[in-house]
Amino acid sequence: MALVTGATSGIGTDIARRLAADGLHVVASGRDPVRGRALAAELGDAATFVRADLTEDRGPEGLVDAAVRLRGRLDVLVNNAAVDHTGALLDTPASEVRATFETNVFAAIACLQAAARVMRDSGRGGAIINITSRLAHIGVPTMSVYSASKGALLALTTAAAVELAPWNIRVNAVAPGMTRTPLFSAWLAEQRDPVAVEHEVASEIPLGRIALPDDVAAVVAFLARTEAAYLTGASIPVDGGYLAK
Repeated sequence: MALVTGATSGIGTDIARRLAADGLHVVASGRDPVRGRALAAELGDAATFVRADLTEDRGPEGLVDAAVRLRGRLDVLVNNAAVDHTGALLDTPASEVRATFETNVFAAIACLQAAARVMRDSGRGGAIINITSRLAHIGVPTMSVYSASKGALLALTTAAAVELAPWNIRVNAVAPGMTRTPLFSAWLAEQRDPVAVEHEVASEIPLGRIALPDDVAAVVAFLARTEAAYLTGASIPVDGGYLAK
């Protein structure tokens, strides 16, 4: 069974679809019950929606408990839930920094802890996949707070991989580059010349195109499989070669 946080939009939705197609039952979590139920209806018996706000007190622990009660086991956690943040670093109030870290870091840590305890106690181990970002590796103006949160998640990945290895719990990260999500589409629509901006963005990517959510989901699905049984502590960029430049 796989638990996917932030599954009600963007990359998370495609991850849920891909894992379900691979034969895993997916517990899809998010804050939007309308989109969550629609996804569960689309996937049928392969998915269950559980509404959760991971910033609430014991929200992550409650979500993991609910998932285990539903299916009796937990084999895969995809830490995908995140909030975006854009703003000049020197003008960003502490409240916005805390809000970003509450979801992107603190909730992700709590989900990892709760899921790993279940995986440890089962004796079967499992796979934990943290969705980070290319921004955990590079600097982009106005994205400093978001980058810091994703950098923290990347550091967690490597440290947790070593600490949890004795229980056969693998921890890896997937770092998407520019991806055609609703958030990207909304940003693009705000530009004076969306077509020109999209062309400019794609031209900076060696493979010459913006990623689709399923490009990211495919790598997550691989990390969840037994074929990746000897892979842990890795961060895989799904960015069309951007970080390789």
